[in-house]
Parts: sequence; structure tokens; C-alpha cells
Amino acid sequence: MTRYLYIALIVIVAGIVLLFKVQNLETVTVSLLSMSVTLPVSVLILVVYVLGMFTGGFVLGLLRSWTHKATAR
Repeated sequence: MTRYLYIALIVIVAGIVLLFKVQNLETVTVSLLSMSVTLPVSVLILVVYVLGMFTGGFVLGLLRSWTHKATAR
């Protein structure tokens, strides 16, 4: 039963992501220092999301390491 629920949730989320991608085809230009990149809004949001996952995981791992070292004797 839960297997079908997970499959249904995956299908729903994939549909929402696909709908978001189709509705956000406008391009934006992002500049940093002397570099400039032009890409669709949906790709930009996806890249920012993935970078946020990596940096969030790094910060969480760093905090866990610090608390482990602080509590170890």
C-alpha cells in the first residue's frame, strides 16, 4: 500500500516539476564579476536549489563535526 503511495507522490511531484519547467521558459541573464550566463528561469532555480542542497549538507556536516568534537572527552 505504501509502495503505491510513494509511486503516486513521485508521479505528482514529477508532474509539478514538468509543469513548472514548461511555464518558465523565459531567459534571464545572471552576472557575477566579469562572467555572464543567459539561461531559462527554471534552470536557474534548479541550479540554485542544487547548490543550496550541497551547501546545506556541508553546513550540517560541519555543525555535527563541531558538536561531536566539543562533546568528546
